[in-house]
Amino acid sequence: MQLRTFLTTAVAAAATLAFALPSAMAETKYKSEYRMSLVLGTAFPWGKGGEIWADKVRERTQGRINIKLYPGTSLVQGDQTREFSAIRQGVIDMAVGSTINWSPQVKALNLFSLPFLFPDYAAVDAVVQGDTGKEIFKTIDKAGVLPLAWGENGYREISNSKKAITKPEDLKGLKIRVVGSPLFLDTFTALGANPTQMSWADAQPAMASSAVDGQENPIAVYMAAKLQSVGQKHMTLWGYMNDPLVFVVNKDVWASWTPADQAIVKQAALDAAKEQIAIARKGLVEPGKPLVKDLEGLGVTVVDLNAAQRKVFADATKSVYTKWKPQIGTNLVDMAEKAIAGSRK
Repeated sequence: MQLRTFLTTAVAAAATLAFALPSAMAETKYKSEYRMSLVLGTAFPWGKGGEIWADKVRERTQGRINIKLYPGTSLVQGDQTREFSAIRQGVIDMAVGSTINWSPQVKALNLFSLPFLFPDYAAVDAVVQGDTGKEIFKTIDKAGVLPLAWGENGYREISNSKKAITKPEDLKGLKIRVVGSPLFLDTFTALGANPTQMSWADAQPAMASSAVDGQENPIAVYMAAKLQSVGQKHMTLWGYMNDPLVFVVNKDVWASWTPADQAIVKQAALDAAKEQIAIARKGLVEPGKPLVKDLEGLGVTVVDLNAAQRKVFADATKSVYTKWKPQIGTNLVDMAEKAIAGSRK
């Protein structure tokens, strides 16, 4: 009798295990490779951040999670503004993406494109690492993508092939390449420029052929892309906006990983983001801004606006700021403004 009971129990247990195993395996089924989307490659601080994240994840998971980088937003045929939707839909597994490029899908991200909101790096850190940053992460999460860490593309400075820019009038009629953001179009239109929307892949040939006169990007991007070689001989440091990056994962991919691996991927993102921000700011936070001297060594004329000059540009774009504040969310902008004021005490 005892033998029969034992056998019955054993058979039942085996049957339970047989049904349970496929389910458990399905829940933890890993892809052989995960696709990470990036706008810029590893020669740039942006792409370097993605590479550091991928390397840390592969090492810390002993190869369970292997990530391949896809720069040039190649998974969406170079259309930067489609990237966020593609992550949500699962076309892209992971990304280090720009708040600018994702702002059409997540209105709150336009906060960082408000002209002349962030006076310095301390202001940026106070916003992204504080309560405002947490609120924005909640919004990204609700939009269907899981955010893990804040990185940084940097302050976007303006260059052109025509002349030094020291006041808003100098921008009148200049054809400036911008990304596909309505807020960017409003800002440059308010300054009298002719903003022209195009992808980064199209921008460099357009500058080389003089189809556009100028562009705005962080100095690190300018340097890595060697934009002085396509006629961009005049650079103005006006710090009109800072472009934070966000390290994200598709939610279904995240759910397919064990809790232990989820923790590893998140910590790797935080660690990589910290390193990436340091790379993006290198040469700009040290005394004398060595990166600016490097620029001048390339034959570039550099204008570094003082606070009074910067205020003239801020005043010229005040109507844009006022128009967009309620669209972004008055409470969110107020929260950011308060954090920035606190960082200056």
